[in-house]
Amino acid sequence: MEQEHAYHFGVIQRAIEIIDQAPRLSLEELSARLGMSPSHFQRVFSKWVGVSPKKYQEYLAIDHAKALLRQRYSTLRTTDEAGLTSQGRLHDLFLRWEAMSPGTFAQEGAGLVIHYGWFPSPFGPALVMGTDKGICGMAFSAEMGPEGAMQDLTRRWTKATFKERPEALETWVTQAFAGSISATRTPLVLVGAPFQIKVWEALLNIPSGHVTTYSDVATSIGSPNAVRAVGTAIGRNPISWLIPCHRALRKSGELGGYHWGLGVKRALLAYEAARTDF
Repeated sequence: MEQEHAYHFGVIQRAIEIIDQAPRLSLEELSARLGMSPSHFQRVFSKWVGVSPKKYQEYLAIDHAKALLRQRYSTLRTTDEAGLTSQGRLHDLFLRWEAMSPGTFAQEGAGLVIHYGWFPSPFGPALVMGTDKGICGMAFSAEMGPEGAMQDLTRRWTKATFKERPEALETWVTQAFAGSISATRTPLVLVGAPFQIKVWEALLNIPSGHVTTYSDVATSIGSPNAVRAVGTAIGRNPISWLIPCHRALRKSGELGGYHWGLGVKRALLAYEAARTDF
């Protein structure tokens, strides 16, 4: 199963790169560049994302991001609208979370035991880290590589003790990528500065298939003039996918940056859009 996941995302990743360079290729032309028959390519796509390559190309286009801003734009205007007062329904993945104390963050994780493991995902190999209370880190290595992903997460908590124990995380990871409501909510542990945690909390309230802008995230946390700081905090989000920083775009509809790679961001948005009636 792990090899199948890696193969499928490898095809998707290469297709995304080709589509970026030549967005109007036909199915036959695209599959030829991938060295696959059109029917095989179509089957891989359908199994991975559930829509045709042509529709997926539309989801990957910048026009789609702009359409999301027009039609599925979550402004996060007030705490009540964003649901920030309720941890009962944070978003479609049914997460629950708690924040580490500012002291733990300031001590760079001293005394904290963090388990980690590698898992297959729809977006390539995922490095997942967690404490005994929940997931605290998730990185996709498709663009930065396994070593880069490991270095990226471990340097956030330089004084923590890291132990390779995928079995301690497996149930949570299965829930995280199941894409359906689970009776047991996937627990998250947010380890960051108070301002960062406020930004990540706002991101948790953007529904799947919707997007928002950096400036509206800033407004939603009561800091409308702190757009740059909000952008930095979004870029420092350690839990990809589950804290959906990929749903934050520029006002123009441009994707903006993404810590784990723009190709992955496009894939995340397209994957969600394909599962949402547009």
